Amino acid sequence: GGEVVFMSSGEIAAGLAGGSIHVGVTGEDLLRETAADLDARVALVKPLNFGFADVVVAVPRSWIDVASMSDLDDLSDDFRQRHGRPLRVATKYLSLTRRFFAAHGITDYRIVASSGATEGAPASGIAELIVDITTTGATLHANNLKVLSDGVILKSQAQLAVSLTAKWTKSRRAALAHVLDRIAARDAAKDRYVISFQLAKRAPRLLAALEDAGCAVAHPPPGAGEIQCPERAMYDAVDLLRGAGATGITVRRAAYLFDAGNPLFDALADRLK
Repeated sequence: GGEVVFMSSGEIAAGLAGGSIHVGVTGEDLLRETAADLDARVALVKPLNFGFADVVVAVPRSWIDVASMSDLDDLSDDFRQRHGRPLRVATKYLSLTRRFFAAHGITDYRIVASSGATEGAPASGIAELIVDITTTGATLHANNLKVLSDGVILKSQAQLAVSLTAKWTKSRRAALAHVLDRIAARDAAKDRYVISFQLAKRAPRLLAALEDAGCAVAHPPPGAGEIQCPERAMYDAVDLLRGAGATGITVRRAAYLFDAGNPLFDALADRLK
C-alpha cells in the first residue's frame, strides 16, 4: 500500500532528491535544478509525454551580433568594460544556469533571481538576458527575445521518478514493482490489437504470413486461434485470415501486455536501498 499526496512540482522534486518521497511525477527541469547530482539521488523511470518545456538562454533580438554562447562570452567582457558591471541574467533556474554557463566558460555575470514573469526582465531593465522555460517560443517572441543557437540547456518534460535516497523496505519495493509492472504492461499494449478467429485446419503458411506482417501468434489453429498485431498491421491480418477461410474474426484493443519480467522495476531494483 501507499499514500498519495498532492504537492507542488517543486516540492515533489525536493522530496524525491531528499528522500522524503518515494515516487513522484514532476518536471525534469525542476529535478535537475534541485540536485546537481540528480542521477545519484533520483532515477528517471519513464518520460510521460506531457509538460514539455525547454530551459533556454534568451537574449534581446536587437543583439544582432549575439547568436551563440561564445558570442555571449565575448559580450560579457565588453559589457564589463563599458558599464563597469557584469551582465545580469534573470532566472528562477539558478543551479542550471550556473552549471551551463560554467560549461561554456562564462564567469562574468550576475544572476537576478526571478519568481515572476522572467521574460519581461530585459524590457523592464531588471536584467540584460534571461534563462527560462519555453514551449512554443511565442512568449519570448512577444517580448522581443531570441534563443541562442546553442542555448538550450535542457529539453524537459514530466517524468515518473523514483527516489534513490528514500528508505526502501521490502513491502515498499514490492508495491513499487507492482505499479511499475502495470505501467510497463500498459505501455507494451499501446497500439496493439488482439484478433481472435476460428479456423478448422492447420495453416502454417497463414501463420508465417501473419508473422511477416508483424503479428505474434498467441494461439495457432486448428480451432480457436488468436494473434496480437500492431495497429498498422491489423487490417492486413484480417484480410489474410479471411483469405484463409477464418470465421468469427473478432478484434479488440489489448489493455495490458505482460512480459516475462518486470522491465521498469528490473532496471532500477539494484539501486534501491
